[in-house]
Amino acid sequence: MTAAPVRTRPARGSMFSSLHVRNYRLYAAGNVVSNTGTWMQRVAQDWLVLELSGGSGVALGLVTALQFGPILLFALYGGMLADRYDKRLLLLITQASLGLLALTLGILDGTGVVVLWHVYVLAGALGIASALDIPIRQAFVSELVGPDRLSNAVGLNSSTFNLGRLVGPAVAGLIIAGYGTAPVFLLNAASFAFTLGALLRMRPEELFGSARVARARGQLLEALRYVRARHDLLLAMVLVFIVGTFGLNFQITTALMAREEFGLGASAFGLLGSCVAVGSLTGALLSTRRQARPRLRFLVGAALAFGVVEIIAGLMPTFASFAVLCVPAGAAALIFIIAANSAVQLGTDAAVRGRVMALYLLFFMGGTPIGAPIIGWLAEVLGPRSGLIIGGTVCVLAAAAIGLWLAVRSGVRLQGQLHGRPHLTLDLAPLREREHAGYSS
Repeated sequence: MTAAPVRTRPARGSMFSSLHVRNYRLYAAGNVVSNTGTWMQRVAQDWLVLELSGGSGVALGLVTALQFGPILLFALYGGMLADRYDKRLLLLITQASLGLLALTLGILDGTGVVVLWHVYVLAGALGIASALDIPIRQAFVSELVGPDRLSNAVGLNSSTFNLGRLVGPAVAGLIIAGYGTAPVFLLNAASFAFTLGALLRMRPEELFGSARVARARGQLLEALRYVRARHDLLLAMVLVFIVGTFGLNFQITTALMAREEFGLGASAFGLLGSCVAVGSLTGALLSTRRQARPRLRFLVGAALAFGVVEIIAGLMPTFASFAVLCVPAGAAALIFIIAANSAVQLGTDAAVRGRVMALYLLFFMGGTPIGAPIIGWLAEVLGPRSGLIIGGTVCVLAAAAIGLWLAVRSGVRLQGQLHGRPHLTLDLAPLREREHAGYSS
């Protein structure tokens, strides 16, 4: 019988504590390379769609919907697989599938036979593989580092993701400008070899394994009932759904702003993606210092800040000013995303974590098939800026509504004083009492 890994608590505020774990170091290193290739492919795929469709925002929204739509159908099944089977073995299968799909698109594009429906089909297949892969990866993080380092690992995961996002779009823009989109897809296919190699080199005996759930009826309903009984998790997921659906559409809004609003090419599009990534990487690194589980009111504030910055970005008159605003927009987005992810993971029992994280991802990414075509259509009808301004406004209104609901439910009172010098007093005592009782407020 293999001894359980020693669980040590990292120093509070240590930014890179999870990298002390060998298995996580391998995982993070592989992710840096693979994420860079993935972001390169996203830029190339969007640009290829614009070329094949004559600059159609609807076509761009549709291919995004096809890529993220399978989340609605398969994410919960992926989470159930994560709770039942060896997560490392499952990831070897899903990552190999993603690499083969990138290779197929690269061959079709490189041989000059690619047409728009090819991209649609492959985007849908990529969406199915990703729908299974993502909840498994999310649940696997806790097995890599254990509960004490989980919040830090989530932040570092986002940092590696956004390091790829920082480098990938810029490199893709240069390659597309010089050689076309096909080499980008082929390079992304090759990048999955690094992730597969990292998974194979891990030491299974050093994983913080959790008990696997036996196959049984009603396991998906069990996860739904679990979340429904936890209003803290449910409200976090609702907020994530709204922000993810209407606010986090940078792949559409930046492409249309670069091409249609400012009349620029692939290099400018790649630069905008890198600006968003600079902010995202900054927000992710700042989030690694947080060890405690984020409260729901922090999520509300982060969503509100993101919505405001996105509206301001949509009003910027020049390409340079818009690029500058993409940095704080990316930072605000990642601070919100990491806080929401950490809050749900740290607040969920290990026995249902895979299914709950799948449900979280269903809320987070499942709205993209709804929001992407809407934002693309608005940008096409009302202009590229409308996608940013309207999306940001929806985020602000949603955050304000949930914040008001929390205040009312927590018993926050606004008291007026008429005698002497008139003034208003905000009584936060009930809110503090609830916070001492737990995360619920």
